[in-house]
Amino acid sequence: MNLSKENVISALCLGAFGIYVISVAANLAYVSEVGPGPGFFPLWLGVGLIVFAACLIFVAPNAENRETARPAFSKTAGRALAGWVALMVAIALLGRIGFILSFVALAVFLIVVLDRRPALLAIIVAIGLAAAFQLIFVAALDVALPTGFWGF
Repeated sequence: MNLSKENVISALCLGAFGIYVISVAANLAYVSEVGPGPGFFPLWLGVGLIVFAACLIFVAPNAENRETARPAFSKTAGRALAGWVALMVAIALLGRIGFILSFVALAVFLIVVLDRRPALLAIIVAIGLAAAFQLIFVAALDVALPTGFWGF
């Protein structure tokens, strides 16, 4: 099995974060009087992180040789960085333009720029996802999402 250094480092970081999440979740109640407690979701999130870390090492070994893998890694690392920057910009804009517009802008950027799909498709998907979030969180769960100066 030929493991890439990037996968091993990513798996170690992901596994360490999973262990940290589980250790924090262990201090919270797993169940409450009405169902799952505050420690339920973080515990299983930590378990999932550790499972994904194991998948990086044991299920997805990099069989390519180092010369062909390096340019592909640089390209994907740049795209991942662009995605993270776009996410941080969207978070920074939440208070100014609201969740819906911020999310739509983020989704359109990710679909058009990073996934190289048509803009019309990206707009339709982004508006549909924003509407689904609005229905689930605001209408069904009565959770207020950030609104901008336009009120949505």
